[in-house]
Amino acid sequence: MTAPTTAIIGAGISGLTSGKMLCDYGVPYTCFESSDRVGGNWAFGNPNGRSSAYRSLHIDTSKHQLSFRDYPIPESYPDFPHHSQIKDYLDGYTDAFGLREHIEFGNGVRRARRLPGGGWELDLDDGSTRAFEFLVVANGHHWDPRVPEFPGEFTGDALHSHHYIDPRTPLDFAGKRILVVGIGNSAADIAVELSSRALDTEVTLSTRSSAWIVPKYIAGRPADKYFRTLPHVPLGWQRTLAQLGQPLLSGRPERYGLPTPNHKFFEAHPTQSVELPLRLGSGDITPSPNIEHFDGRTVHFVDGTSGEFDIIIYATGYNITFPFFDPEFISAPDNHIALYKRIFAPGIDDLAFAGFAQAVPTLFPFVECQARLIAAYVTGHYALPSPRTMERVIVADQQKFTGHMLDRPRHTQQLDYFVYEHDIRTRELPAGLARASRGRTS
Repeated sequence: MTAPTTAIIGAGISGLTSGKMLCDYGVPYTCFESSDRVGGNWAFGNPNGRSSAYRSLHIDTSKHQLSFRDYPIPESYPDFPHHSQIKDYLDGYTDAFGLREHIEFGNGVRRARRLPGGGWELDLDDGSTRAFEFLVVANGHHWDPRVPEFPGEFTGDALHSHHYIDPRTPLDFAGKRILVVGIGNSAADIAVELSSRALDTEVTLSTRSSAWIVPKYIAGRPADKYFRTLPHVPLGWQRTLAQLGQPLLSGRPERYGLPTPNHKFFEAHPTQSVELPLRLGSGDITPSPNIEHFDGRTVHFVDGTSGEFDIIIYATGYNITFPFFDPEFISAPDNHIALYKRIFAPGIDDLAFAGFAQAVPTLFPFVECQARLIAAYVTGHYALPSPRTMERVIVADQQKFTGHMLDRPRHTQQLDYFVYEHDIRTRELPAGLARASRGRTS
């Protein structure tokens, strides 16, 4: 079969890996990137505003887990690389496989329209309209900040963690009373950084659900080197075993003064931090429960306590957004989007999504796995099942990966990479190859 002309939206991790796999399969494609550089979220200071990286950011996954299979991460990198090293790694990946020549920088997609007979028209930033037969959406899901609403009005300064750079940017945080809302990895990092006694700040950490804190090292080795789920063992058994072993890792959050979590270990994304327990235990960070309401600069919490604050930083996650699609065509309300194997929308056979998951332990090999399936599909080596079968499997997969978790937008895209990759490699690709060889869906 002749490979369809293909467009990729975005040159972050997902767009780059998708392009690399399409190159491997000989598929002609063009990648449209609104910025002047690759890397997306990992391009610190990205002029398109899509990067959430702050100056001190180190990746929370060790280099041993995030390396691409066909482009090993440098051995010289530390266990937990700085964002600048991740960007260098992605630049090296781009150049090693000749991907830059396929990317149109500074030319993002303003609107994507599916044509009645199939295929796509893309309105671009340069004012042109281009037609393609297949579209890969890889615009990322950590760039549209989600901010909760509380009764009342806060009259101090407020910003989302997406806009936080360092203790002097975009505000001078020194000497301020700061409330960080959230308890994910970014909230922990920012609260720790701003709680330094050298800054003369007062930092409070407010959390609705609390969190289980996990260390970055166990027995002197990166903790995630020990993490690998076993696809042949029921996930429920593995979670129970992890819950039994968790007290040996870091103990209960109440010992640091945090509220009691409203979930068991692994029923929400754990927070990975070495320093947060220390800062809480040292009195540098004051834990508080969820916000009840605002009254000027006074913040009232649900336990009846209150405090005066100058700045609020919302580290409260992101919305999954597709600004180039009409919302009635495809959207993700509360971050729910029904995709077969997190890639294909039932009934739309010329469209694929890449990277829309909160993959544990990391996104890098996950998108590499997805890209392999996308390239096989585009070249006719893999065929999808019927839309009815796809819809049934979507529900089953969602239950498998997120049925045990808190019903929050943060967890709708949770996924275990090792189980996912095993399913794609041993079941889905062979089944799709068989369907393709029969020339029909089932």
